[in-house]
Amino acid sequence: MTPYHRTATYDRIHFATMAIESGAKRLGISPAEMYRRLKRQDLIHKRLMRHYDLLHTQSLDYVAQDIAETLLNWENEEQQ
Repeated sequence: MTPYHRTATYDRIHFATMAIESGAKRLGISPAEMYRRLKRQDLIHKRLMRHYDLLHTQSLDYVAQDIAETLLNWENEEQQ
């Protein structure tokens, strides 16, 4: 059996998954709903992946607050 090796892609996906779950908990919605809303705004790519180098050094609580706040702001902008 080949030993498991973490890759940069794995780390980014793991980070995004944790951010989605934590952001969902912060907003009181399911992770599936959070994912759907983030995907609709393209925030998984534009926020979590694009700013991974900075965000992954922050606490999970900070990232959850950041992604939840960003989502609400972008959705609000879209409605105006």
